[in-house]
Amino acid sequence: MKKVYFILILVLSLILSACNTKDQKAKDSDFPPLENRYLGQKPPGLTPELFAPGIVSTEEYLETSVTFLPDMTELSFDRSGGKYKEPTLFVMHNKNNKWSRKSIPSTEINKYKERFNPALSEMKRHEAFKDIPITGFTVSAKGTYYFYFIDFNDGGSGHMSYSRLIDGKYEEPQKMSKAINTGKYIAHPYIAPDESYLIWDAEKVDENTPDIYISFRQKDGSWGAAISLGAKINTPLYEQHAKVTPDGKYFFFWKGDVKTREDGSRYVIGSPHWVDFIQLRKELTKNSN
Repeated sequence: MKKVYFILILVLSLILSACNTKDQKAKDSDFPPLENRYLGQKPPGLTPELFAPGIVSTEEYLETSVTFLPDMTELSFDRSGGKYKEPTLFVMHNKNNKWSRKSIPSTEINKYKERFNPALSEMKRHEAFKDIPITGFTVSAKGTYYFYFIDFNDGGSGHMSYSRLIDGKYEEPQKMSKAINTGKYIAHPYIAPDESYLIWDAEKVDENTPDIYISFRQKDGSWGAAISLGAKINTPLYEQHAKVTPDGKYFFFWKGDVKTREDGSRYVIGSPHWVDFIQLRKELTKNSN
């Protein structure tokens, strides 16, 4: 099962609220109109919904989590299973407020994937990371790397660390506290652009499927206790690969399961889901205080 693990995170015064509203409208103007920003889908509330059924999410195939470009004019996901013997990259492109699928030649797949998710080789070019067996990473707006290592041969042991960019060079990586490094298979971090929160997935020691957690940055710079995203999101299935859309409005994650065929072979099912992150964050912030 672990071999398929990778297939398989206020109230203000009226004046400040008005300023924030103005700032948000300015920010929103950098993206496609809200009604067209998510393939024309009806936005969800706090209950997770399949994202774009029949377009992205299907019952027939396995789809990975959705990733948007920073300007939200393109999104990507992988599809496998059935006629897709190997994971196949799909890219949706928004032009003139209409979405269409872009055909990606096999010779350009790696280039396209790196547009949505920076390659590990880019991180490894920095001296601080060259000799570290990094499994995956996320990076903040100011260039801080949050990364993890998993030893699959040792029951999912490993940990998450970070490294800041200081005077043009990355510092020696620092192991994160027990607030983050608790459980096994600690993986798939998403750091807020301003580093105000960190989202990741992990398994509890006595459980065999991952759940998603969030930690909020405290006033003293430390990380608060890990908060489960709750029963609506974390279920007995696999919940992984969480991220927030570039406009900060929606929380995307992958939900799936591992099934066993009659011949004993196993396969993965699952699709991307989404919830309203503004509402979710308000609920989670209450629990962090």
